[in-house]
Amino acid sequence: MKAFLDDNFLLNTKTAEELYHNYSKHLPIIDYHNHLIPEQIANNVKFDNISQVWLHGDHYKWRAMRANGINERYITGDASDEEKFIKWAETVPYTLRNPLHHWTHLELQRYFGITDLLSPKTAAKIYADTGALLQQDSHSVRGLLKMMNVEVVCTTDDPIDSLEFHQQFAKEKESFKMLPAFRPDKAMNSDDIIALNQYIDKLEKVSDIQINNLGDYLKALKARHDFFAANGCKVSDHGLEQIYAEDYTEQEIVTIFDKIRTKKEISLAENLKFKSAMLIYFAEWDHEKGWVQQYHLGALRNNNARMHRLIGPDTGWDSIGDFSQARALSNFLNKLDNQDKLTKTILYNLNPADNELIATMIGNFNDGSIKGKIQFGSAWWFLDQKDGMTKQINTLSNMGLLSRLVGMLTDSRSFLSFPRHEYFRRLLCDIFGQDIEKGEIPNDIEWVGKIITDISYNNAKEYFEF
Repeated sequence: MKAFLDDNFLLNTKTAEELYHNYSKHLPIIDYHNHLIPEQIANNVKFDNISQVWLHGDHYKWRAMRANGINERYITGDASDEEKFIKWAETVPYTLRNPLHHWTHLELQRYFGITDLLSPKTAAKIYADTGALLQQDSHSVRGLLKMMNVEVVCTTDDPIDSLEFHQQFAKEKESFKMLPAFRPDKAMNSDDIIALNQYIDKLEKVSDIQINNLGDYLKALKARHDFFAANGCKVSDHGLEQIYAEDYTEQEIVTIFDKIRTKKEISLAENLKFKSAMLIYFAEWDHEKGWVQQYHLGALRNNNARMHRLIGPDTGWDSIGDFSQARALSNFLNKLDNQDKLTKTILYNLNPADNELIATMIGNFNDGSIKGKIQFGSAWWFLDQKDGMTKQINTLSNMGLLSRLVGMLTDSRSFLSFPRHEYFRRLLCDIFGQDIEKGEIPNDIEWVGKIITDISYNNAKEYFEF
């Protein structure tokens, strides 16, 4: 019987152990998509306790606590940080077979050297011990990132963000880079005309461009796109239910924007055309600059209206959606490719039923110009666990080139989430190791080791050109 979370955790063959420990374990991390707060990195914040760095904003844990019958006061409410941690500790023993059980104990081990299982019996000591470590320079925000051998972090930033903390950080000679990512979701959200107009008003002030028509709007957004590029940005990101790819004319979008700006109601067809046009504009700018564009597809958000009213979005009330993806995605990519304006692109699906769809779609637009130009992104959100990662790896293996995958990302709001890269790398090595020992791929450790190294690190380094 193997010990829980030993050195060979998830590695079920001697070959897998060799691949992980010799070719993947010690490689740096390029985390090209996360939701970390730039101000905390720039100011090298020290958290007062583990709840602040571990529980605040982590809707994975919040959902588990709710399922365990924990009152919202101890999740997003006014309970103290220690009380919230105790309630999380009460929940952890009930998370067996949920990836949270693995992540929790991996993070306690990797950052704090704690091998005890978290439970009500151990909670007080773990809270005190981690709290003491978090006051040390080694466990400041930057210390935590360095501990995981992080080379690049790409935050997620709105076009109207000032990027002042990226600029502040860039002036320092640190061992890793913090770069922005352009996330213009709010700029194309014509579902809510009032909110969109409020956003446009803010964009006017930030860009110092008066926005009276579509041309002004695009000029202001393009100015922000240029500003991001000047501050080291090389990636964009979109969080969408599905790609929008309706046919439209330029004049139609001009008219629709005029309606939006004068706060007139637009039809469903006009809404979809506006979103479709905005996606094309953004993609063309990305191509112009040679950026990587990312599309996270398939989340059904804010399902619980009551809780959305009480505590707002991004608090754990989202799920997998069953949106139709193929036709619009094909039309969108084809429209850009047909104009030779399709830049490097990563597609992430949240519904595992779309795995084969995405894996075959990327093959339609990989044109030989760049290795892995169009990527089937690593398992995302609800899928970034053992089963989801394995299915994504196997699907890409069967229908594309796994060897050109740009590896894992955290997509996290927590500075303690970087062992997810380790988790992915261990699973990757286990899959290859088992195939070797079953005689399904050649027993060429040097070559397979190179493939493992590429997926773990080299491919991302070459692809993103940070």
